Amino acid sequence: MGRAFEYRRAAKEKRWDKMSKLFPKLSKAITIAAKEGGIDPEMNFKLRSAIQNAKIQNMPKDNIDSAIKRASSKETKDYIEQTFEGKGPHGVLVIVETATDNITRTTANIKSYFNKSNGDLITPGSLEFMFDRKSVFYIEKKNIDIDELELTLIDYGLEEIEITENEIIIYGDYTSFGNINKGLSTMNLNVTKSELKRIPKSPINFNEEQLEPIEKMLDKMEDDEDVQYVYTNIS
Repeated sequence: MGRAFEYRRAAKEKRWDKMSKLFPKLSKAITIAAKEGGIDPEMNFKLRSAIQNAKIQNMPKDNIDSAIKRASSKETKDYIEQTFEGKGPHGVLVIVETATDNITRTTANIKSYFNKSNGDLITPGSLEFMFDRKSVFYIEKKNIDIDELELTLIDYGLEEIEITENEIIIYGDYTSFGNINKGLSTMNLNVTKSELKRIPKSPINFNEEQLEPIEKMLDKMEDDEDVQYVYTNIS
């Protein structure tokens, strides 16, 4: 597949490895979800997803419980969820989702990451039409009847099923997250991870030389404690 692909894969694995160790980000996501929809994960699909994702990153149960408890504490700061859009090196498109208790600080930081990489922030909403927002669920590939799975989940909002060597990936519109989660629960399937993703409609291949400055910018963004997710149009 070429050196550019290998470089991108290695860089991506490095970033996800780094992100997986940043428990404060996972903890913040749990607290925000619990504040928004309540502390019962059975009734709060966003919280259930945040807990699932924390567990898959081996976050200790005590940390998860503490994050949930903080949601009802008067001392816990309120977080503002803010999305930034921009163009980075070589025209790469970037959407950055943040959760912050200081929007001025976060805005200044995100702007600096783009500026220092010869990029720019652009008007919010400019990139929305270039990405699809999807609900994505990852299921263990064990003794599952794909036809039955598809027939059952269509009624809950299923759009596409992707089968890999080790797992089954379920896609649906982002508004169907709760319904699909409910459908999977009725089938007693083991959901290892679930998320709301922004998937580029027209992904672009960048060569190794182009990827280097792009990855440096993305690394800086993902190191920021206020950044929760970063999406690009990289193939």
